[in-house]
Amino acid sequence: MSIAAGQTTGRTVGPTRRTTAPRKRGDDTRAKIIDETVRCIVEEGFAAATAKHVAERAGVTWGVIQYHFGDRHGLLMAVVDDGVDRLIESLSSADVSELPLRERIEVVVDTAWSCYSSPTSMAAFEILRVTRGGPGESSRRHLLEMNSAIGQLGRLITEDPANAGVAEVIWAALRGVVLAQMITGTPIDWSLERRALIDMVTRVLQ
Repeated sequence: MSIAAGQTTGRTVGPTRRTTAPRKRGDDTRAKIIDETVRCIVEEGFAAATAKHVAERAGVTWGVIQYHFGDRHGLLMAVVDDGVDRLIESLSSADVSELPLRERIEVVVDTAWSCYSSPTSMAAFEILRVTRGGPGESSRRHLLEMNSAIGQLGRLITEDPANAGVAEVIWAALRGVVLAQMITGTPIDWSLERRALIDMVTRVLQ
């Protein structure tokens, strides 16, 4: 039986490729712009990351950046969002519950370092340093998310509230090495500092 023009069968029709493809292209474009902003900050410094220069590096127009992020501040905060999200995701995926204490500390420190020393995290750190967090709700949200990540890091190592300061010490050590790496512009061999940090935390918690 044929169906007259304009009538439907009543069956729900799923989204077609044409409806999803533009969304995926938009997501890919947004990710490309964020990635290029990170590269720009790491390679050329924060001051070089103007909207115009990032647009040129990403091969898009200022209008495209404006469409996805609103303005330069929105673009920079998107980089910070990405860095914080990756950090929290990395810590959330770390499974250390069955490991002995020292191995547990090693996994947590190495996981945090791997993410914290990544180009995205270093760019986010530089943005927050230069802008002092910036005005508005986004600044408070980033601080809350970082505090949450620090608390999560501590709970992976120990559930004892009396040892909550351990996570703060680990964060401080990682920040110091990352900052030194950013200043010198070259990767730093922190194997000695890593061993000292793990030894210290292990002795405190034993």
